[in-house]
Amino acid sequence: MTSSPAPVIAVDGPSGTGKGTLCVRLARRLGWHFLDSGALYRVVAALAERSGLSPGDGPRLGRLAATLDIAFREVHGGIRVHCNNEDLTEVVRTESCGAAASKVAALPEVRAALLVVQKGFRRAPGLVADGRDMGTVVFPDARLKVFLTASPEARAERRYNQLKQQGINVRLATLRQDIGERDVRDSARTVSPLRPATDAVVVDTSDLGIDAVFERVLCLVSDRDAGGG
Repeated sequence: MTSSPAPVIAVDGPSGTGKGTLCVRLARRLGWHFLDSGALYRVVAALAERSGLSPGDGPRLGRLAATLDIAFREVHGGIRVHCNNEDLTEVVRTESCGAAASKVAALPEVRAALLVVQKGFRRAPGLVADGRDMGTVVFPDARLKVFLTASPEARAERRYNQLKQQGINVRLATLRQDIGERDVRDSARTVSPLRPATDAVVVDTSDLGIDAVFERVLCLVSDRDAGGG
């Protein structure tokens, strides 16, 4: 008898909506595994630049993506991104890497390779997956699908404050422009465009703190566990 696959909570949406913080908290509360799918594309972009590969070379980047051994490890209360036993956390969190990752993510060869990698994170007792196509493409059978959204202004301000806390100087107007351009790329790409799944619960976080978002989604999890949807 074939056992059922481990349950998945898929949380999608653009950057700056609070997906990462929400998913880490959910994974901790439930005792489940965690996947930051965006970090996978950032790793590919970072390693491509290190190797001198063109960001538009789909075949070679696809082969690179297929070789990645990525793990998310909690260290001192924070999540670190490791690839092939190297800590790439600081590299993949830069704004330049994020912009490059958005371009890499439009390549069908990279998406196909990373689809296999992402599915490999689905293990018992369950997985909380953070991304842009978790509920539409990677885990269409997820127990719960949530799509977080927020105004571009709110998202830019959050990122601005986050970078300031890290001692990084950046102009708010520049962040707002970068977010807008990334949204267009992610929504307009032909493969796995950014959009909510038809059965996703959409939550606007523009005027909500992370505690309120967490409690709202936790209620949705409890409702699904109780057979309410």
